[in-house]
Amino acid sequence: MFRKISLATLGLIVGGILAVLGLGGFIVRNPTLNLAGFFYGFPLFLGGLALKITELKPVPFTQPTSETVLALREQQATDIQNQVRQDVTRYRYGIDGHLDEQLGRIGLRPSNEECPSLVGLQEKTTDDAYTLVLEFASEDVALEAWQAKQEKITTFFGPGIEAVLQQPQENRIDLALISKPASP
Repeated sequence: MFRKISLATLGLIVGGILAVLGLGGFIVRNPTLNLAGFFYGFPLFLGGLALKITELKPVPFTQPTSETVLALREQQATDIQNQVRQDVTRYRYGIDGHLDEQLGRIGLRPSNEECPSLVGLQEKTTDDAYTLVLEFASEDVALEAWQAKQEKITTFFGPGIEAVLQQPQENRIDLALISKPASP
């Protein structure tokens, strides 16, 4: 639940309320309200403001996830798939974009240019296997660059995952992380 709450907004609201109460306490000469406002309110407000500047919003799901897919996620999703899904669907602070560091390690960040922008997320099934689809804006890095790194992408996301690249639209590249259930 707390993953969906912006700490920046929370800091701005709580800090703003306390700062206003402190200012009100100063005006009516109430030292308790005055101290709370000045010693807690203003720092919280400034902290919230600093976080708001560096805030990166969660990536939205582009399609609702069905109950069948949720059940399959519980059975087949790898730790990496769960970690990626949880990381990109929460507020982040102090980074340029979701998965920037990971994509840079793979080699999809040409020199100091922009990394591919993660714009959407889907969960679906592919041949009865749980699939996490990461949707990237294709104007950042061409499909050919992604395809050149196909093997590295597959090994990077770990064992038990097959990485499949698709370009469903001209302006989008999808990276499907398909779990490969262990054979009995």
